[in-house]
Amino acid sequence: MNTFKQPLSSEEESQYLALAKQGDLHARNLLVEYNLRLVAHIAKKYYSPDRDSDDLLSIGTIGLIKAVNTFDSKKGNRLVTYASRCIENELLMRLRQERKESKEVSIYEPIGTDKEGNEISLLDIISCDDDNMITNLIAQENLQQISKLFSSILTSKEQRVIALRYGLFGCKELTQREVASLLNISRSYVSRIEKKALLKLRSALIL
Repeated sequence: MNTFKQPLSSEEESQYLALAKQGDLHARNLLVEYNLRLVAHIAKKYYSPDRDSDDLLSIGTIGLIKAVNTFDSKKGNRLVTYASRCIENELLMRLRQERKESKEVSIYEPIGTDKEGNEISLLDIISCDDDNMITNLIAQENLQQISKLFSSILTSKEQRVIALRYGLFGCKELTQREVASLLNISRSYVSRIEKKALLKLRSALIL
């Protein structure tokens, strides 16, 4: 059932905007309440199975509140136009943060323990003399030699995942979620493939 209220008329909106500018909190709340339909419309573009719709609505509402608090009718914009930009910006900031966190988790997440019981991360596995293993590979070998190493010890799927995750061989660097979407597999499966492939490469490096 749709619980969003119909938009205010131009006259009503102008009246509430004038009151809100004078510090009327009730008027501000009404402007937010009557524009929640706009939040839902914009947030719908960012829905995905991995993203909670209520979270998107909450984030978008923050953008709407910021818009109502900072809107200046003297600049010639309509509230809906200004609010749309604020809502979009708030959602995009959150998505950028998600992408950053996704990359951090893929490197720093715990994957097991060593012989002494100390927790080890993916970063511990792929590190070699404090440098990233992929960086070492590129520094030590040319692309043709790396390609031979990949094809000799990795499966075709492992090669594809590593190339996409680290931007190798002309591929664009992607997050695990983006790789999963591109290959039509789950993110957890991408993570397992990546970890297994990196362990293989790590072993080949230290032989």
